[in-house]
Amino acid sequence: MSTSEHGPNLNGPHKSGLHVNGLTIRGPQGQLLVDGLSFALSPGERMGLIGESGSGKSLTALAIIGLLPADLTVNGSIRWDETEVVGASERSLNSWRGRCAAVVFQEPLTALDPLMRLGQQLAEPVQRRARADGTKLGRQALDRALHAAVLEVRLPDPERILRAYPHEISGGQRQRMALAIALAGRPALLIADEPTTALDETIQSEILDLLDGLVRQRSMALLFISHDLAVVSRVATRAVVLRAGIAVETGTMTNLLSDPQHSYTQELIASARQLDRALDWGTTP
Repeated sequence: MSTSEHGPNLNGPHKSGLHVNGLTIRGPQGQLLVDGLSFALSPGERMGLIGESGSGKSLTALAIIGLLPADLTVNGSIRWDETEVVGASERSLNSWRGRCAAVVFQEPLTALDPLMRLGQQLAEPVQRRARADGTKLGRQALDRALHAAVLEVRLPDPERILRAYPHEISGGQRQRMALAIALAGRPALLIADEPTTALDETIQSEILDLLDGLVRQRSMALLFISHDLAVVSRVATRAVVLRAGIAVETGTMTNLLSDPQHSYTQELIASARQLDRALDWGTTP
């Protein structure tokens, strides 16, 4: 990831939570992908990023976690508490990820290592967090921690799950394990990037309920990214609407749904309502 001319600033004035200021992302040929995006997310707050495919919402998520592809250029500022992400070294971000911020992606089958048992993949962040806390986990303590993490995401039979490879469990189970791995570092900020899009409606609802409960229980900040207004409204209290990399509207979910000001937001709501009516009537929109 190419960065702005300014290096990491870890010693600026303390601002609690996530602060994105003037985030601009350009492609390899200089094309503008995200244009001057600014928003703040307080500790424990829940916010959505809403937009259609290509709106820049997933690029924003990757920028926040410091995982943008190397051929993209980013300018502006992304701060979590006193840590500046833009311009920070990969080494410093490695210790920051998981402990302060973690991400759950849309397709866990590609996010999880297909050649590693799920228990090994979960053990790595569990042990990393223990070391950061000055604790060394023995075999039995690690086993107890792994079992507890699996049960926390409502997966039965932890022994089987921990021995399995990603392809040996269902899509919903994989997403639960991806969530368990993200939560293992006890992050203050969880970024959920379209985490239910690839799931059927029943499993989607279960994952949303699980996510809602865990975020509430841990008092984490949540940045939930989706094209689906109805999904975002279940877990977020306010949202930023993105179109072609530009924030066209920001507000509480109640106001966005009841009184959208921008024509693009109005189009998104109209499309969602049209789909709901079609599903209710058993027709296609």
